[in-house]
Amino acid sequence: MARWAPAKKDQLESLATEIMHNYSRGRAMVAIDGRHGAGQRQFADDLAEALRQNDAHVFRASIDDFFRPRRDREREGWLDGGAQYRDAYDYSLLRRVLVDPFHTAGSTGFVLTGFDEVRDQPVFQPKWMSAGPDAILVVDGVFLNRPELAGLWNYSIWLSTPLIESGDEEVMRDSAADEAYLKDANPSEKATTIIDNQDLDHPRRVFVDSC
Repeated sequence: MARWAPAKKDQLESLATEIMHNYSRGRAMVAIDGRHGAGQRQFADDLAEALRQNDAHVFRASIDDFFRPRRDREREGWLDGGAQYRDAYDYSLLRRVLVDPFHTAGSTGFVLTGFDEVRDQPVFQPKWMSAGPDAILVVDGVFLNRPELAGLWNYSIWLSTPLIESGDEEVMRDSAADEAYLKDANPSEKATTIIDNQDLDHPRRVFVDSC
C-alpha cells in the first residue's frame, strides 16, 4: 500500500494554522531544525510565507548568519565534526542582538544578521529592525535545540532526514557534527513537531507514540 504523501502546501498551511492558533498574540519564536542538508532554509521560508497568508507579521533569520570567526571555529581543524558542533556559532551574539531584544518586545530593536561569513567579520552597520507587539520570528539552521537554545523557542520543528553517506570530507565533518548534536541534545524529543522531509515536495508529519 502506498504511503500517504500530503502536498507541501497543505502541510505548511496546517502548521501555520496550528502556530497561529497558539501564538497569534505577542511575540513568538519558531525554530526549524535538522541535520545538515535537511532543507531547513527552504522549509522556513515557505512556512514564513504560509504564516503571512494567515496575517502574521513574520521575520526570518538563519543561524548561519551568526557564525564565529573562521579562526575560532576551525581552531581544532576544519574537519573536526565535534569542534564544529561546539564552536561553529556565536550563540551569545545571537541572543544579544536578536533573540533577547525580539523577546523583549516594545520598541527594542533587533538584528536579523550578525556575521558576514564571506568577509569573515561581524556585520558592519547592521540593519536594526522593529516590530509591533504581535510578531513571529522564524529561525532555521542546525543545532537549534542544543541545551543552551532549547528553551528559547515557543515552537520548534525537527526535519527528519537520513544520514548522508559520502566520502566527501566536508559532508563527513557535517555528519560527525550532527551525530555529536544528536547524542548531546536528542533534538527530536525536544521538538514540538517532527516532519519527515525526505521528499521535499511531500513533507509528512510524524506522530510519535509516547505510550
